[in-house]
Amino acid sequence: MSQFIPLPERRLLIVAGKDAAHFLHNLLTANIETLKPGTMRPAALLTPQGKIIAEMLVANASEDGEAEGLFLLDVGAGFADPLLEKLGQYKLRAEVTLGHAPAGTAVAALLDAPDFQSDEVYIFADPRHAGLGVRLVGPEAVLAGLAKGFEQADAGAYHLRRVGLGIPEMGKDYPSLDAFPHEVLLDQLAGVDFRKGCYIGQEVVSRMEHRGTARTRALPLRFTNGFGGIGGAAVMAGDRQIGSIGECFGDRAIALVRLDRLEEALTSGQSLTTGGVPVAFEKPDFVRFAVPGIA
Repeated sequence: MSQFIPLPERRLLIVAGKDAAHFLHNLLTANIETLKPGTMRPAALLTPQGKIIAEMLVANASEDGEAEGLFLLDVGAGFADPLLEKLGQYKLRAEVTLGHAPAGTAVAALLDAPDFQSDEVYIFADPRHAGLGVRLVGPEAVLAGLAKGFEQADAGAYHLRRVGLGIPEMGKDYPSLDAFPHEVLLDQLAGVDFRKGCYIGQEVVSRMEHRGTARTRALPLRFTNGFGGIGGAAVMAGDRQIGSIGECFGDRAIALVRLDRLEEALTSGQSLTTGGVPVAFEKPDFVRFAVPGIA
């Protein structure tokens, strides 16, 4: 059954103007200049050392043929103001306007309703996985009216779906300034373009790609007791830590785990636990790297 899920934890920033696409393209990991109107793409702003400052979904809300670009940055609420400030530092002479979306603008997810259409709100297919449905952006009152046609759920249902699919989110599964794009699967989710020109942190990200040096990866896991654990807890192989988990949703979580140590543990038959509870790792259906010992 289709589910309508408000996401009050998300905020929208607006980047508009003649130089909007070029401005974002030169800063973010993703290719923004090829992002077509009505579509969305994951991206990140990095430090010069390649760590993620902010992760976002970039939506092209421009009208076809218009010279003025309009882009919506869908970002976690706690990261919106710092991201806006950071973008302002890079604005210089670019012909762009930066700001928050108008008061009362909200974000919602609509799961399992692929044919939904409306002229009242923006609708963007979530580019990361078909299982995440579509993203709806518009006035809160309008979204509330649309919600009446669907089963309604809270954000926990969305995150249970997201975590089960193995799609990380900053603030839930890893903190700001702590992870490289490869570690949180942005390279697997088309959130990094390895053929475009320079952007902040590109040298480090390109080196990790070409040398294959991403030893830590985000993987979903399941607590085999049917419950869950405490976010941030260590993942242990016997008495050796091999990673740590993010926030738990039901019996699911995403762990940042060393693949080489996971392979050693699985090969040797060591028990895998988090907070003393047995866990089982899974391989997301969209990843292209090998996870030895996991089909």
